[in-house]
Amino acid sequence: MAEFREYRVGRRASLEVLRAEAAQELETVVHERLLAGEDPWDFMEELPSVDELVVYLLRAEAISANDGVRPGPTREYRVLRQIALEHPALTSTVWRLIGTLAA
Repeated sequence: MAEFREYRVGRRASLEVLRAEAAQELETVVHERLLAGEDPWDFMEELPSVDELVVYLLRAEAISANDGVRPGPTREYRVLRQIALEHPALTSTVWRLIGTLAA
């Protein structure tokens, strides 16, 4: 878990800022797909929610802090659980993602 502490030290943005960044990223993805002529009815459901994208971004930072080594199932669970502990508003999203990992 020491490698995850490195990630925690480096991240200073509030959850509101992370959500704003994620929302902007999703808006960009939707805009690009619309410009490409895709029908939003065909792709909107496959896009992650803002909170899911925030969790994915935090998870990616944890992987990066661990020299890019992808986590095994146990560390994956710990990383996601730590995200939920640090950002309680993301808890339901984290547990939903943990559930998809187990499936």
